[in-house]
Amino acid sequence: MKSRSIAIIGAAGLLALASVSNVLAQGATAPTDPLRVVEVPPGEPLVIATWGVQSGPDAALGQDWMNSVAIAVDDRNAEFEGHPIQIISEDGLCTPEGGATAAQKIASNPQVVGLIGSACSDETVGGIKTITDAGLTTISPSNTRPALTAPDRSADYTGYLRTAHSDAFQGKAVAEFVYNFLGKKTAATIHDGSSYAQALQQVFADDFAKLGGTIVDQEAVQKGQTDMTTVLTSVAASKPDVLYYPIFTAEGGAITAQARQTPGLENTILIGSDGMFSADMVKAAGPAALGMYLSSPNFSAFQAGYKDLLDKYKTKFGINPPQAFHAHGYDAINMMFAAIEKVAVQGDDGTLWVPLGALRDAIYATKDFPGVTGNLTCSPTGDCGAPLIAVYQISQAEIDGNWPPGAPVWPTADGATASPAASPAS
Repeated sequence: MKSRSIAIIGAAGLLALASVSNVLAQGATAPTDPLRVVEVPPGEPLVIATWGVQSGPDAALGQDWMNSVAIAVDDRNAEFEGHPIQIISEDGLCTPEGGATAAQKIASNPQVVGLIGSACSDETVGGIKTITDAGLTTISPSNTRPALTAPDRSADYTGYLRTAHSDAFQGKAVAEFVYNFLGKKTAATIHDGSSYAQALQQVFADDFAKLGGTIVDQEAVQKGQTDMTTVLTSVAASKPDVLYYPIFTAEGGAITAQARQTPGLENTILIGSDGMFSADMVKAAGPAALGMYLSSPNFSAFQAGYKDLLDKYKTKFGINPPQAFHAHGYDAINMMFAAIEKVAVQGDDGTLWVPLGALRDAIYATKDFPGVTGNLTCSPTGDCGAPLIAVYQISQAEIDGNWPPGAPVWPTADGATASPAASPAS
């Protein structure tokens, strides 16, 4: 398990932010709170944690939005009402076990005020009870499993919200793309056993069937598996028009590469989703990725501030964002800061008190927050994101190392979402 502690010192950002002195209670005494109160002594840092995968083949999924958290701290000159902002980080490894360990380490630090993360849904499944029980609240930029914000979720998830979309929307969108836009009527799916992939492929399968399509096969691989021969041979026997495998980088790259070598799948349309929306996946797949589709957030539908974020990202890190949820991370940390501003209390000597129950309530009360992904309002079960889904097609430019893809192929520039039989890949 890898951990980091980073005191982020930044240059003045372009984003105009309200001064916290306008909203903090000055000259006050320590508040009470039904959970607990974090006391930040004069000159000591305000500590916020990030948690999520930072190593292995899926590292870009976490680093993508963790970099945007650093940019948001830069926008505030790394300071909150006289206190330096400190970001600490734990690697959740994209597994339930990794998420559990990361959550335990963060929860054991009494100075942590709130969290951004996790990256993978499995990490949240493993760690959220620890986070909630510690009185902490986390906002995930990239968890998309529907059950995490379902109306019947358990009390363990009280400390959980997200700026990412739910796959209840993404799975439905991909089904509509395949059936209505591509005009294809049969599909097979593959998942990797993760809570994210299992749920997303099933949403797709259910909605595809409702539209009139037929699911001819549903298969599974394991995380870390490299030889996909057996499963792809089984899929080929079912003769699907489309193979949908919303998994992660390494396994997604292996399936893509090997599908084109499998008799019967040479012309099958290949589709992945946001867990594979990565330059690393395209590199792993090689030339076989040419023409495949990936669903992800619809970047072209984001707000005007998105371009500024991309410019800052390239300037600070020397690269374009490597995956799909950088804007959602930027919105998540700024939502957290806005909520802290509403509830924090400051004493005459500069001591800052953050009541964690009030902070959780303030995050849930977020309404019409002006994010770069849209104006965000949180539901009673933690869905704060705008479900803007698009489908992109991998071209030779991406295979040659240019990332990310250009404009989406669906919805089209004129907003069209249906084009029967007139498929760009037929």
